[in-house]
Amino acid sequence: MITRTLNNGVDLPALGLGVFQTPPDETRAAVETALSLGYRHVDTAAVYGNERQVGEAIRASGLPREEVFVETKIWISDFGYEQALRAYAKSARKLDLGHVDLLLLHWPLPSAFDRTREAYRALEKLLADGEVRAIGVSNFQVQHLRDLLAGAEVVPAVNQLELHPYHQQREVQALDAELGILDQAWSPLGGATFYRDSGHANLLEDPVVSGIAHDLGRTPAQVLLRWGLQHGRSVIPKSVRPERIAENLDVLGFELEDDQAAALDALDTGRAAGPTPEQVTLEDFHRDIPDA
Repeated sequence: MITRTLNNGVDLPALGLGVFQTPPDETRAAVETALSLGYRHVDTAAVYGNERQVGEAIRASGLPREEVFVETKIWISDFGYEQALRAYAKSARKLDLGHVDLLLLHWPLPSAFDRTREAYRALEKLLADGEVRAIGVSNFQVQHLRDLLAGAEVVPAVNQLELHPYHQQREVQALDAELGILDQAWSPLGGATFYRDSGHANLLEDPVVSGIAHDLGRTPAQVLLRWGLQHGRSVIPKSVRPERIAENLDVLGFELEDDQAAALDALDTGRAAGPTPEQVTLEDFHRDIPDA
């Protein structure tokens, strides 16, 4: 497994299993399958509602705790200093793994950024107290990072972003690189369909992607994951199908040629599939995260 060394010296397996939108009753089986195949990194979040099942699968695997890298995220409804500390306590109880390897703020919440700053201060305390091994952010754009760092003591170790050939966020990536922040792609396969040029296109069916896959004798998903890894990122594809989970892991035995990587780089549209940070407000995205 390729690893990335974070800016505080912690090693993160570069390829992990994401469980976004994975129903709780399917999560345990998906994580158990992934761990049995060789995955050693799982990404979840409080708002996904499946932290408990992630923890159950890891404990059932029999693997030493230190061999599995686990990350979770605090939802915007729990931003604020004391709120974030309580939110972490809820996540830690559900996971029941002793500690969390990486804890992220799920969105920047620009409409109430003072609460974001306070939540990040709570993450800094959890890091200092040894409750978590690394801290970071998700979906932060350039100005959000600058505003956060104006009052922060710890530079985020990770910025989890929508990153794939159609949406490359190069300005954010450039600042992350300057600051020593690892980019982690939460949608390395492009997620749902995208409007590209005048048509409705699925990244996995893009002729450039499928052509490279054909030339290499690989699948489009493997090409996209390899592209992200060769750019030095972490990637966390999701699937509940054992054959897809296995396929997504089988990306370590080949490399893209320079011209193939450049062809994928040229697909950038500048358009996101997910919401912008400004759209993610407490009014529209409040969620009560249960204690149990």
